[in-house]
Amino acid sequence: MDFKIESDKRNELLSRREIQFTLTYDGATPSRMQITGKLCALLNVKEPLVILDSLKSNFGKTMINGKARVYDTEEAKKKTEHPFLSARGMPKPKEEGAA
Repeated sequence: MDFKIESDKRNELLSRREIQFTLTYDGATPSRMQITGKLCALLNVKEPLVILDSLKSNFGKTMINGKARVYDTEEAKKKTEHPFLSARGMPKPKEEGAA
């Protein structure tokens, strides 16, 4: 996977960075968890502080255009983001007693 950051804007009012990126990949389309992990490594931030806003790809192309928001703190994220957006792309908790 090869990331190219198109735009990195600071939003002081909401204590976050708003990032637009282009991702080029080989093979199968990467999952949201893989994209978040790679973006966190690139920006040197923790995964719980990153929200992938949108990912857009075209049929037949190995390129994704995306938007992400990186918050300064967990509290700033909880004030702004909906809970379903925070849970999207994260591993589901395993149920106890399930095989």
